Amino acid sequence: MPLTDTKIRNSKPGEKPYKVSDSGGLYVLIKCNGAKLWRLKYRIAGKENHFAIGQYPAVTLADARKARDDARKLAKQGIHPAHNRAALRVAQVSENKNTFEAIALEWIEQNKKNWSAYYLRQVERALKADAYPYIGTLPMRSITAAHILEIIKRAEKRGAATVAILLRQWCSSIFRYAVSTLRADVDPAAALKGAVKRPKVQHSKPLASGEIPDFLNALNKYGGYRTTHIAMRLLMLTFVRTVELRGAEWDEIDFDGAQWRIPAERMKMDESHIVPLSAQAVELLRELHTLTGGQQFLFPNYRSPKACMTATTLNRALERMGYAGKFSGHGFRATASTMLNEMNYRSDLIERQLAHAERNKVRASYNQAEYLAERTLMMQAWANLIDEMAKEKSKVTPINRAAA
Repeated sequence: MPLTDTKIRNSKPGEKPYKVSDSGGLYVLIKCNGAKLWRLKYRIAGKENHFAIGQYPAVTLADARKARDDARKLAKQGIHPAHNRAALRVAQVSENKNTFEAIALEWIEQNKKNWSAYYLRQVERALKADAYPYIGTLPMRSITAAHILEIIKRAEKRGAATVAILLRQWCSSIFRYAVSTLRADVDPAAALKGAVKRPKVQHSKPLASGEIPDFLNALNKYGGYRTTHIAMRLLMLTFVRTVELRGAEWDEIDFDGAQWRIPAERMKMDESHIVPLSAQAVELLRELHTLTGGQQFLFPNYRSPKACMTATTLNRALERMGYAGKFSGHGFRATASTMLNEMNYRSDLIERQLAHAERNKVRASYNQAEYLAERTLMMQAWANLIDEMAKEKSKVTPINRAAA
């Protein structure tokens, strides 16, 4: 007669263990200490075996019957239920080790030899900031498209649509790598292609020559940290990328040679870059050295001194100066490029100073050395022009260098 919960509860321990049978080989073993253990009797190749299902009431009567039915199916295939359970446990332990972060780090290691240092940092920082905190500890097979969508939508919501698109692409690549190594079955990120629309590229607007004096006047009235003021002036004088300035380290600065040598790993194009420093830039750097010279970075983060200044610092300064939505730190590059071209400096000089990519590697190496003297003169002329514009707001216009 099949068991009931009442019958199991009322079964009392005796001087010896005894069985209370259900059906299909399922029974409860009543131990002398009162423990009630589910067991299943089954046969494989004519030999009787017993499978431990669990303890009542943690394993209910309904659960025990389901386990019985599953175990009997395995036994019919010649598979011992206990062996199958052990194999599943081993597989689960292995699965738990195959987390998203573990596979992502392995994928990065496999691919980084083909990436530039700039791109490697971009991938590592984005995954660390946006992916690992949410799915890093999850096994690959437990991650769904909904998880990935939440990550990329979070990035899009904060205004980083391009980062969101890249995150989807990188997550997709990580899952494809996991599938190829038999640690995932599908790529859930593939279905999300197009979930975030690529924003229309808006090139940084340059300041017109007549706007530079007003900008400098606003900068002089800026009431923030002196280091932020110097950073803004150096961006204008050197027109490097903001990320290159923010990450600048003191061992890159050669005061005697009036040069700033940026290593390849910090450059977008993965090539080292020399920035000739005008007298005005050197003067600012010497002042800055009295403020932050004892630290690694020219512009350390005030909250975390071992890190560099964030992009937000410069953006907030421009907002307080009244340039929110009108001008960005990257716009200094467009400003200098436009005005230096109007002054009839050769385009290859300007492009080299902007550290734009040179397709011909041999020519790139030649240009780096060949143009240095000319670029030094150009950078000093640029700094002098800015000074003159600041002094005589209404009178100074860019000099036509060729005519001069």
